Amino acid sequence: MNDESTIQSDSSLTVEQAIANLQGEDLGLRVYAAWWLGRFRVDVPEAIDVLLAALEDQDDRTTVGGYPLRRNAARALGKLGDRRVVPALIQTLECSDFYVREAAAQSLEMLGETSCLTRLIALLDDQVPGTLPATEPPQLVQPFDAILEALGTLGAIDAIPKILPFLNHEIPRIQYAAARAMYQLTPDPHLASHYGDRLVQALSNDDLQLRRTVLADLGAIGYLPAAEAIAQSLAENSLKLISLKGLLEKQLLNTTSLELSDGATKVMALMDDLL
Repeated sequence: MNDESTIQSDSSLTVEQAIANLQGEDLGLRVYAAWWLGRFRVDVPEAIDVLLAALEDQDDRTTVGGYPLRRNAARALGKLGDRRVVPALIQTLECSDFYVREAAAQSLEMLGETSCLTRLIALLDDQVPGTLPATEPPQLVQPFDAILEALGTLGAIDAIPKILPFLNHEIPRIQYAAARAMYQLTPDPHLASHYGDRLVQALSNDDLQLRRTVLADLGAIGYLPAAEAIAQSLAENSLKLISLKGLLEKQLLNTTSLELSDGATKVMALMDDLL
Protein backbone atom coordinates (compact mmCIF):
# COMPACT_ATOMS: atom_id res chain seq x y z
CA MET A 1 0.00 0.00 0.00
CA ASN A 2 1.28 3.52 -0.81
CA ASP A 3 2.08 5.86 2.09
CA GLU A 4 -0.57 8.57 2.24
CA SER A 5 1.76 11.27 3.54
CA THR A 6 4.82 10.90 1.34
CA ILE A 7 3.55 10.29 -2.21
CA GLN A 8 3.96 13.59 -4.02
CA SER A 9 3.87 14.92 -7.54
CA ASP A 10 5.83 17.85 -8.91
CA SER A 11 3.21 20.16 -7.36
CA SER A 12 3.69 18.56 -3.92
CA LEU A 13 0.16 17.19 -3.96
CA THR A 14 -0.49 14.72 -1.15
CA VAL A 15 -2.91 11.82 -1.06
CA GLU A 16 -5.15 13.68 1.36
CA GLN A 17 -5.19 16.77 -0.88
CA ALA A 18 -5.91 14.72 -3.99
CA ILE A 19 -8.86 13.00 -2.31
CA ALA A 20 -10.15 16.36 -1.08
CA ASN A 21 -9.72 17.93 -4.53
CA LEU A 22 -11.61 15.10 -6.16
CA GLN A 23 -14.57 15.92 -3.94
CA GLY A 24 -14.29 19.68 -4.45
CA GLU A 25 -15.92 22.08 -6.88
CA ASP A 26 -12.96 22.98 -9.11
CA LEU A 27 -13.40 20.71 -12.15
CA GLY A 28 -9.79 21.13 -13.27
CA LEU A 29 -8.49 20.03 -9.89
CA ARG A 30 -10.91 17.12 -9.83
CA VAL A 31 -9.76 15.81 -13.22
CA TYR A 32 -6.11 16.15 -12.20
CA ALA A 33 -6.70 14.46 -8.85
CA ALA A 34 -8.30 11.44 -10.53
CA TRP A 35 -5.30 11.15 -12.86
CA TRP A 36 -2.86 11.60 -9.95
CA LEU A 37 -4.43 8.90 -7.79
CA GLY A 38 -4.07 6.45 -10.67
CA ARG A 39 -0.60 7.59 -11.62
CA PHE A 40 0.74 6.94 -8.15
CA ARG A 41 -1.48 3.89 -7.60
CA VAL A 42 -2.94 5.19 -4.37
CA ASP A 43 -4.80 2.08 -3.23
CA VAL A 44 -6.25 3.41 0.02
CA PRO A 45 -10.00 2.82 0.59
CA GLU A 46 -10.80 6.55 0.56
CA ALA A 47 -9.26 6.92 -2.91
CA ILE A 48 -11.29 4.01 -4.26
CA ASP A 49 -14.47 5.52 -2.84
CA VAL A 50 -14.01 8.95 -4.40
CA LEU A 51 -12.97 7.48 -7.75
CA LEU A 52 -16.07 5.28 -7.80
CA ALA A 53 -18.19 8.36 -7.10
CA ALA A 54 -16.41 10.17 -9.96
CA LEU A 55 -17.54 7.45 -12.36
CA GLU A 56 -21.05 8.89 -12.01
CA ASP A 57 -20.04 12.55 -12.30
CA GLN A 58 -22.40 14.80 -14.26
CA ASP A 59 -20.67 18.15 -13.81
CA ASP A 60 -17.55 17.77 -15.95
CA ARG A 61 -18.97 17.41 -19.44
CA THR A 62 -17.62 18.59 -22.78
CA THR A 63 -19.66 20.42 -25.40
CA VAL A 64 -19.96 17.16 -27.38
CA GLY A 65 -21.15 15.14 -24.41
CA GLY A 66 -17.93 13.57 -23.11
CA TYR A 67 -17.03 13.08 -19.46
CA PRO A 68 -13.31 13.84 -18.87
CA LEU A 69 -13.47 13.20 -15.12
CA ARG A 70 -15.13 9.83 -15.63
CA ARG A 71 -12.41 8.91 -18.12
CA ASN A 72 -9.61 9.59 -15.64
CA ALA A 73 -11.49 7.84 -12.84
CA ALA A 74 -12.03 4.72 -14.97
CA ARG A 75 -8.35 4.62 -15.93
CA ALA A 76 -7.24 5.10 -12.33
CA LEU A 77 -9.47 2.35 -10.96
CA GLY A 78 -7.88 -0.22 -13.24
CA LYS A 79 -4.44 0.56 -11.81
CA LEU A 80 -5.37 0.11 -8.16
CA GLY A 81 -6.18 -3.61 -8.21
CA ASP A 82 -9.25 -3.44 -5.96
CA ARG A 83 -11.81 -6.03 -7.09
CA ARG A 84 -14.78 -4.19 -5.64
CA VAL A 85 -14.61 -1.68 -8.49
CA VAL A 86 -15.46 -4.35 -11.08
CA PRO A 87 -19.29 -3.97 -11.09
CA ALA A 88 -18.98 -0.20 -11.52
CA LEU A 89 -16.50 -0.57 -14.38
CA ILE A 90 -18.73 -3.10 -16.12
CA GLN A 91 -21.64 -0.68 -15.82
CA THR A 92 -19.39 2.04 -17.21
CA LEU A 93 -19.04 0.04 -20.44
CA GLU A 94 -22.53 1.38 -21.22
CA CYS A 95 -21.55 5.05 -20.81
CA SER A 96 -22.40 7.25 -23.79
CA ASP A 97 -18.80 8.60 -23.88
CA PHE A 98 -16.61 6.57 -26.24
CA TYR A 99 -13.45 7.30 -24.25
CA VAL A 100 -15.02 6.32 -20.94
CA ARG A 101 -15.94 2.95 -22.47
CA GLU A 102 -12.39 2.61 -23.78
CA ALA A 103 -10.91 3.35 -20.34
CA ALA A 104 -13.30 0.91 -18.66
CA ALA A 105 -12.37 -1.90 -21.09
CA GLN A 106 -8.67 -1.27 -20.50
CA SER A 107 -9.11 -1.25 -16.74
CA LEU A 108 -11.11 -4.48 -16.71
CA GLU A 109 -8.33 -6.03 -18.79
CA MET A 110 -5.74 -4.85 -16.22
CA LEU A 111 -7.84 -6.34 -13.43
CA GLY A 112 -8.09 -9.69 -15.28
CA GLU A 113 -11.87 -9.62 -14.92
CA THR A 114 -13.63 -12.27 -17.02
CA SER A 115 -17.14 -11.45 -15.80
CA CYS A 116 -17.17 -8.54 -18.28
CA LEU A 117 -16.77 -10.71 -21.39
CA THR A 118 -20.47 -10.70 -22.34
CA ARG A 119 -20.56 -6.90 -22.19
CA LEU A 120 -17.32 -6.58 -24.17
CA ILE A 121 -18.61 -8.84 -26.91
CA ALA A 122 -21.84 -6.80 -27.03
CA LEU A 123 -19.71 -3.70 -27.58
CA LEU A 124 -17.73 -5.49 -30.27
CA ASP A 125 -21.04 -6.14 -32.01
CA ASP A 126 -22.05 -2.49 -31.37
CA GLN A 127 -25.16 -3.72 -29.61
CA VAL A 128 -25.12 -1.37 -26.61
CA PRO A 129 -27.83 1.28 -27.01
CA GLY A 130 -27.14 4.88 -26.08
CA THR A 131 -23.42 4.85 -26.82
CA LEU A 132 -21.87 7.57 -28.97
CA PRO A 133 -18.98 7.24 -31.44
CA ALA A 134 -15.55 8.78 -30.97
CA THR A 135 -15.50 12.52 -31.41
CA GLU A 136 -12.26 12.40 -33.42
CA PRO A 137 -11.65 10.91 -36.88
CA PRO A 138 -12.34 8.24 -37.94
CA GLN A 139 -15.30 8.43 -35.48
CA LEU A 140 -15.30 4.74 -34.58
CA VAL A 141 -18.59 3.58 -33.09
CA GLN A 142 -16.79 1.60 -30.37
CA PRO A 143 -13.22 1.41 -29.00
CA PHE A 144 -12.59 -1.78 -30.93
CA ASP A 145 -8.84 -1.98 -30.31
CA ALA A 146 -9.27 -1.75 -26.53
CA ILE A 147 -12.07 -4.32 -26.62
CA LEU A 148 -10.09 -6.74 -28.78
CA GLU A 149 -7.02 -6.45 -26.56
CA ALA A 150 -9.13 -7.12 -23.48
CA LEU A 151 -10.77 -10.17 -25.05
CA GLY A 152 -7.36 -11.59 -25.92
CA THR A 153 -5.85 -10.96 -22.50
CA LEU A 154 -8.91 -12.37 -20.72
CA GLY A 155 -8.86 -15.59 -22.75
CA ALA A 156 -12.22 -15.15 -24.47
CA ILE A 157 -11.92 -18.15 -26.79
CA ASP A 158 -15.66 -18.10 -27.51
CA ALA A 159 -15.20 -14.65 -29.03
CA ILE A 160 -12.88 -15.87 -31.81
CA PRO A 161 -15.61 -15.83 -34.50
CA LYS A 162 -16.39 -12.23 -33.57
CA ILE A 163 -12.72 -11.23 -33.61
CA LEU A 164 -11.71 -12.74 -36.95
CA PRO A 165 -13.47 -10.12 -39.15
CA PHE A 166 -11.45 -7.37 -37.48
CA LEU A 167 -8.27 -8.80 -39.02
CA ASN A 168 -9.46 -7.04 -42.19
CA HIS A 169 -10.64 -3.82 -40.58
CA GLU A 170 -9.93 -0.63 -42.51
CA ILE A 171 -7.96 0.82 -39.58
CA PRO A 172 -4.51 -0.84 -39.24
CA ARG A 173 -4.24 -0.54 -35.45
CA ILE A 174 -7.51 -2.46 -35.11
CA GLN A 175 -6.16 -5.15 -37.42
CA TYR A 176 -3.13 -5.39 -35.14
CA ALA A 177 -5.30 -5.60 -32.02
CA ALA A 178 -7.21 -8.46 -33.65
CA ALA A 179 -3.97 -10.27 -34.56
CA ARG A 180 -2.73 -9.80 -31.00
CA ALA A 181 -5.95 -11.27 -29.61
CA MET A 182 -5.92 -14.18 -32.04
CA TYR A 183 -2.34 -15.02 -31.07
CA GLN A 184 -3.40 -15.17 -27.44
CA LEU A 185 -6.57 -17.16 -28.08
CA THR A 186 -5.41 -19.69 -30.70
CA PRO A 187 -4.60 -22.95 -28.89
CA ASP A 188 -2.33 -24.40 -31.60
CA PRO A 189 1.09 -22.70 -31.30
CA HIS A 190 1.82 -23.20 -35.00
CA LEU A 191 -1.42 -21.47 -35.99
CA ALA A 192 -0.90 -18.79 -33.38
CA SER A 193 2.51 -17.96 -34.83
CA HIS A 194 0.77 -16.86 -38.03
CA TYR A 195 -0.72 -13.93 -36.09
CA GLY A 196 2.56 -13.19 -34.35
CA ASP A 197 4.34 -13.08 -37.70
CA ARG A 198 1.68 -10.74 -39.02
CA LEU A 199 2.57 -8.29 -36.28
CA VAL A 200 6.28 -8.65 -37.03
CA GLN A 201 5.60 -7.74 -40.65
CA ALA A 202 3.72 -4.66 -39.47
CA LEU A 203 6.92 -3.32 -37.89
CA SER A 204 7.94 -2.26 -41.39
CA ASN A 205 4.96 0.10 -41.64
CA ASP A 206 5.89 3.61 -42.81
CA ASP A 207 3.84 5.20 -40.02
CA LEU A 208 5.87 5.64 -36.82
CA GLN A 209 2.79 5.69 -34.61
CA LEU A 210 1.68 2.35 -36.03
CA ARG A 211 5.14 0.90 -35.44
CA ARG A 212 4.85 2.04 -31.84
CA THR A 213 1.49 0.32 -31.58
CA VAL A 214 2.92 -2.93 -32.92
CA LEU A 215 5.84 -2.77 -30.50
CA ALA A 216 3.35 -2.60 -27.65
CA ASP A 217 1.35 -5.49 -29.08
CA LEU A 218 4.40 -7.73 -29.50
CA GLY A 219 5.55 -6.94 -25.99
CA ALA A 220 2.10 -7.73 -24.62
CA ILE A 221 2.03 -11.19 -26.17
CA GLY A 222 5.73 -11.89 -25.56
CA TYR A 223 6.32 -13.18 -29.09
CA LEU A 224 9.94 -14.39 -28.99
CA PRO A 225 10.50 -14.72 -32.79
CA ALA A 226 9.94 -10.95 -32.97
CA ALA A 227 12.97 -10.14 -30.80
CA GLU A 228 15.46 -9.15 -33.51
CA ALA A 229 12.82 -7.33 -35.55
CA ILE A 230 11.87 -5.32 -32.47
CA ALA A 231 15.49 -4.40 -31.78
CA GLN A 232 16.01 -3.30 -35.39
CA SER A 233 12.70 -1.46 -35.85
CA LEU A 234 12.72 2.26 -36.64
CA ALA A 235 11.39 3.54 -33.33
CA GLU A 236 12.61 4.98 -30.05
CA ASN A 237 14.95 2.72 -28.10
CA SER A 238 12.85 3.27 -24.99
CA LEU A 239 9.82 1.72 -26.68
CA LYS A 240 11.87 -1.13 -28.10
CA LEU A 241 13.19 -1.87 -24.62
CA ILE A 242 9.68 -1.93 -23.19
CA SER A 243 8.61 -4.34 -25.92
CA LEU A 244 11.62 -6.59 -25.36
CA LYS A 245 10.92 -6.50 -21.63
CA GLY A 246 7.55 -8.08 -22.41
CA LEU A 247 9.28 -10.87 -24.31
CA LEU A 248 11.74 -11.41 -21.48
CA GLU A 249 8.98 -11.59 -18.87
CA LYS A 250 7.18 -14.20 -20.94
CA GLN A 251 10.37 -16.26 -21.16
CA LEU A 252 10.96 -16.04 -17.42
CA LEU A 253 7.34 -16.96 -16.72
CA ASN A 254 7.69 -20.11 -18.81
CA THR A 255 11.00 -21.13 -17.24
CA THR A 256 10.87 -23.66 -14.41
CA SER A 257 14.62 -24.13 -13.92
CA LEU A 258 17.05 -21.72 -12.30
CA GLU A 259 18.95 -21.33 -15.57
CA LEU A 260 17.91 -18.75 -18.14
CA SER A 261 16.48 -20.12 -21.36
CA ASP A 262 18.22 -19.45 -24.66
CA GLY A 263 15.36 -17.13 -25.55
CA ALA A 264 15.75 -15.09 -22.38
CA THR A 265 19.50 -14.83 -22.91
CA LYS A 266 18.99 -13.66 -26.47
CA VAL A 267 16.47 -10.99 -25.46
CA MET A 268 18.72 -9.73 -22.68
CA ALA A 269 21.61 -9.37 -25.13
CA LEU A 270 19.43 -7.35 -27.49
CA MET A 271 18.33 -5.14 -24.60
CA ASP A 272 21.94 -4.55 -23.58
CA ASP A 273 22.75 -3.41 -27.11
CA LEU A 274 19.99 -0.80 -26.93
CA LEU A 275 21.12 0.66 -23.62
